[in-house]
Amino acid sequence: MRERYEQHHKVRITDDALVAAAKLSDRYVTDRFLPDKAVDLIDEAGSRVRLQATLPPRELRELDTQIRTVVADRETAVKAHDFDRATALREQEERMRLERGKLEHDWKEARAASEGKLEVTEADIAHIVSSWTKIPVSRLAQAETQKLLEMKESLHKRIVGQDEAIEVITRAIRRSRAGLKNPNRPIGSFIFLGPTGVGKTEVARSLAEFLFDDEESMIRIDMSEYMEKYSVSRLVGAPPGYVGYEEGGQLTEAVRRRPYAVVLLDEIEKAHPDVFNLLLQMLDDGRLTDSQGRQVDFKNAVVIMTSNIGATGMQTTTDIGFRPQKLDVDEGNKAYERMKGKVLEEVKQSFRPEFLNRIDELVVFHQLTREQIEEIVGLELEKVMREVKAQDMHLRVTEAAKAVLAKKGWDPQFGARPLRRAIQRLVEDELAEEMIRGNFGAGDTILADVDPESAEKLRFSKIPSVEPPTAPPAEAAHA
Repeated sequence: MRERYEQHHKVRITDDALVAAAKLSDRYVTDRFLPDKAVDLIDEAGSRVRLQATLPPRELRELDTQIRTVVADRETAVKAHDFDRATALREQEERMRLERGKLEHDWKEARAASEGKLEVTEADIAHIVSSWTKIPVSRLAQAETQKLLEMKESLHKRIVGQDEAIEVITRAIRRSRAGLKNPNRPIGSFIFLGPTGVGKTEVARSLAEFLFDDEESMIRIDMSEYMEKYSVSRLVGAPPGYVGYEEGGQLTEAVRRRPYAVVLLDEIEKAHPDVFNLLLQMLDDGRLTDSQGRQVDFKNAVVIMTSNIGATGMQTTTDIGFRPQKLDVDEGNKAYERMKGKVLEEVKQSFRPEFLNRIDELVVFHQLTREQIEEIVGLELEKVMREVKAQDMHLRVTEAAKAVLAKKGWDPQFGARPLRRAIQRLVEDELAEEMIRGNFGAGDTILADVDPESAEKLRFSKIPSVEPPTAPPAEAAHA
């Protein structure tokens, strides 16, 4: 079949492209079958390479845009009786048209020389797979081993602490890539347990960003919307004759359109018990049948469920959750093991055994320490700095100001979420007020420091820009 497609598209298909079409389609294109999907990949890649060769180069297209702009300016100058400007613009237009003619001549010669020499490579196949599955091309092309080696470090750029959760996820992804996982089950299925504000949802977001370079690749479903029995059917779609039948299910339709994704079922304990009957099939067989009769494949999805079960006990027990007092490593580990035992015992009472048996790992998140809160301050401030930079300004925050934010945002019961509110109140609100008053503008560098008059507030000041000294004139230098 290679010769037929080469003759049809007037390209040469390399051996690497054929191998990539078979491997990438088998791994990432789950709703179709081999060899048809590999053949379609080669066909579409050949068509794309051929079309790209017939399109004018970017420089030629940009020059055409500039010529149109000059022509419009010349006509405006003529209407305004500014004939000197019109003459100058006409001369500029003539020079640009001469340059365009040369570029077009070179492009046509290069196209004629490349006739019959166009190649479909592995990169072209990866680009088509990316357009089908929304997985970034860089992730498809990057060496698999290198990507897995960098996984822990990449996740820890956004997640402070929680080494156990990241280790569990990393092991699951590596098993899948090595071909050692059960082929009929999802890549991994986890329940994240722990108090509020310790990073359960953030771990899922960071995993989606690592795998797909985009947080939007995470399919998030808030299970508090499925507390009633009649709402359970919305996950797979309404039955025939009911409103919404043609729309598909909230879960099945999202995974059918993007089968390679991170599925986050948030606050799973709030869902109606009938939801778990659906999840049993998904976790065991890696598939669900929607209301249209279509089988939706979950074998390339990472399923993460979060739960606050046991959180009440964490807040009322002195050695669980946030601990103001300093503990050594052994005491901290003992406190964590006691917390973990209580939480897992409550989980066994809340969920049925057949459901828990299908989960790969139950991960109890560690309590956050004061030092970790200070690290989170830096991560949250980076987001504010990016927003300020988008306004063509720069923000710098002193270590003393970060310590104030960590102190104001630290709460034993609510985790790191009060920190977000503290940054919003002490940094974003104050900075927005100063900008609206006109005290800061484009090009300014802003310094956030502790207010000398109040140790619990921040003060914002403008850092004067230092102009580099100008070189002395040549005459003065000789003198």
